[in-house]
Amino acid sequence: MNDLHIREDSLFERISALIDLAHKRVRTAIDTTMVYTYYGIGHYIVEDEQQGEQRAQYGKAVLKNLSAKLTDRYGDGWSVETLDKCRKFYRIYSRSGISSTPQTKLKIVHSVDEIQNEKEKQCLPNSPDFVCGADEIQSSVQNSTNPFTLSWSHYLVLMRIKNEEERRFYEIECQKQDWSVRQLKREYGASLYERLALSRDPKEVMQLSQKGQTIEKPKDIIKDPLTLEFLGLKRNSSFSESDLESAIISKLQSFLLEMGKGFLFEARQKKFTFNEKHFYVDLVLYNRLLQCYVLVDLKADELSHQDLGQMQMYVNYYDRHVKEAFEKPTIGILLCKDKDDALVELTLPEDANIYASAYELCLPDKALLQAKVKEWILEFEEQREESKEE
Repeated sequence: MNDLHIREDSLFERISALIDLAHKRVRTAIDTTMVYTYYGIGHYIVEDEQQGEQRAQYGKAVLKNLSAKLTDRYGDGWSVETLDKCRKFYRIYSRSGISSTPQTKLKIVHSVDEIQNEKEKQCLPNSPDFVCGADEIQSSVQNSTNPFTLSWSHYLVLMRIKNEEERRFYEIECQKQDWSVRQLKREYGASLYERLALSRDPKEVMQLSQKGQTIEKPKDIIKDPLTLEFLGLKRNSSFSESDLESAIISKLQSFLLEMGKGFLFEARQKKFTFNEKHFYVDLVLYNRLLQCYVLVDLKADELSHQDLGQMQMYVNYYDRHVKEAFEKPTIGILLCKDKDDALVELTLPEDANIYASAYELCLPDKALLQAKVKEWILEFEEQREESKEE
């Protein structure tokens, strides 16, 4: 009887998993179809707009009348604002080629007679030369190199991002990491693009908009600063390193997401003994992409050279006594309230696998970071031009 219950439970779980997957696929299919439909609507509006009066006059008159007619036939959801977003969506993505370039594939037909004429010519509905509805729009776009893969809610957020390279980056990360709309808003608000850009060599910044965040070497996992606003700690209040550690553990999932791709948690206050002395590493993580241990030491105050020396000892111990032969060298990260880059550079050997990163307890000033990125790239370009002249 017990075995029967186990079998029934197993059968139930397998069937439940299948149903859950089906529900997810249905939701995804609905979201995707709506995106293609909104894109097609935007195409119709822009095409008609270009043939008519000036845009301002067009927006006031035609969109208002169109909204009223669509609402009368289909109900709520077809406001002037929605139609204007469809138009903006088409304008952005038809020229950018970020997720797709359906404008190179689509032939939009305009009437029932034209649809019938095309069908009489035996033009297949899913042909890239013929589009007459949402299904055909989807079929056509899916034939392109990079089809739309996100929900309409995602694209509403992405359309607010004016910088094309930055928008590409967030779109790629949404696709790769299956970000929810909430996670996308958080990462954009936390200026992930700018922080990663400032943590890289300027010549690697453009790769962010082409490949997203890539993890190929230790420095690729570093963000400076790290944004920990989700911990709920007040910026100007006093707290100990133990308080900081406890807050991180209570929000571990959010912390690992903020750290970046491939991070796994192993232990807190990991003890190891050397020469009959006990040492404790605040947080021991593992990065599966780099295949190495990542040791994190938390500092509630400004970083000192003693802190750097201690982390160097931790890293050396793990490399010599913990790391397996197939694993890469251990990485050490010191998270501190404040740091002196000159002190870090002077204290550590040039080939040290140790990094210092400041943390912020509130979302960063996006405009300030954007300005820093532009300045960073401009300086790099000027240095490159000077080297050419020499």
